[in-house]
Amino acid sequence: MSEDFIPEDTWDDEEPEEDVIEAGDEPVIRFEMTTSAKQEALRIDKFLMVRLVGATRNKVQQALDDGMILVNGEKVKSNYRVRPLEHIVVYDTRRVESTEIIPEEMPLNIAYEDDAVMLINKPAGMVVHPACGNYSGTLVNGISWYLQQTHVETGLPRVGLAHRIDKDTTGLIVIAKSEHAMQDLSAQFKAHTVHRRYIALVWGDLEEDEGTINVPVARNVRFRKIMDTFPDGDHGSKEAITHYKVLERFNYTTLVELRLETGRTHQIRVHMKHLGHPLFGDTTYGGDRIVKGTVFSKYKQFIDNCFSIMKRQALHAKELGFKHPVTGEFVKFDSELPADMTEILEKWRRYTTGTLSREPIS
Repeated sequence: MSEDFIPEDTWDDEEPEEDVIEAGDEPVIRFEMTTSAKQEALRIDKFLMVRLVGATRNKVQQALDDGMILVNGEKVKSNYRVRPLEHIVVYDTRRVESTEIIPEEMPLNIAYEDDAVMLINKPAGMVVHPACGNYSGTLVNGISWYLQQTHVETGLPRVGLAHRIDKDTTGLIVIAKSEHAMQDLSAQFKAHTVHRRYIALVWGDLEEDEGTINVPVARNVRFRKIMDTFPDGDHGSKEAITHYKVLERFNYTTLVELRLETGRTHQIRVHMKHLGHPLFGDTTYGGDRIVKGTVFSKYKQFIDNCFSIMKRQALHAKELGFKHPVTGEFVKFDSELPADMTEILEKWRRYTTGTLSREPIS
C-alpha cells in the first residue's frame, strides 16, 4: 500500500538513510553546493567521493562522462580541479524506489487526530519510516494498520510525514492525512514557522543560562552515516539554528530545553556536541561515557546505573505547534517525559541535592 503514503519533502532530526534507487526519466539534483573561499585545488572526483554517500571513483567517473556533474554550469572531466567559490551540481536519472508499506498491528499512542492530521507520541526504539534494514516494525507500518481498521467504509486516506525524529528519540510527530495537509505542513516546516520544543539531558554545566547555536551542519566528511558541524559553511553544510535554555543544573549534567529554528538531521545532537555538551547516553556523538564528573568508583557506578535505565540519548520531543492546515488556527500539543528519562532525572536530583522530586517539566 505504498501509494497511500505521500513522500515527505522535509524532515526533522532523523537517522541517515541511504536511498534505494532505480532508473528513472528526468534528471534530478542529488547534490548541490558552492565551495568555500578557502577551498584548496582538488580533483573533482576526489572532492565528490568524500561528500556523496556510496560514491566510488567509477561511479563519479561515469557521472562525469554522462555530463551529470556541472561546475559553474559547465561539464568537466575527472582531472578538473575544484577551486574556491565554485558552484557544483550533481544530477541523477535514478529515482527513489517506492517500498511497499505492510500494515502491522502495534500499539500507537495517539495524542490527537482529526480528518487532516494525526499526532503520535513516539516511543524509543521505533523507526519512523521503512528503509534499508528496517522494513517492518516502523511507525508507518503501525499507522497503516490503524487506518485500515478506522477507514473500512470510506477507504484509506493518503497520509504523509512532514518530518521525522530519530529512532531513539521519544515524543511528538505529526502525520498529514491528506495531500493538502501534507503540502501545508511541509511548507510550514520549510518556512521554519513550526514550534518544536525538545527536552534533553546533556553532559556538563553550561556556562550560559540560554543561548543560540548557529552553526551549519552536514554529513561527516569521513563517516557518512553521522553528521558534523562546519563553522565555515563548507562541505555542503546547511544553515542550522538551535536555541537552548537551562532548566535545571546537576553539576555534571544539565537539563535543557531546545527550540529548533531549522530541522537538520541530528541537529540537536550534533549542535550540543559542538558546544562540548553531548547528550547523555548518545552513543553516536560521545555521550555514552563519563564526560564530566569525578574519578570515584561510586560515581562510575551511579553513571552505569543511569545508562542501564536509559539505553539511548536523553532527548524528548515535548511540544509541537503549527497552523492547522484546514482551520488556519495555531494549535500546540504537549507530551509528558517518558519513564526512563523521568527516572534518571530523579536519580540526578538525589545524587546532587539529596531531594527526590520537583514539579513536572512543563
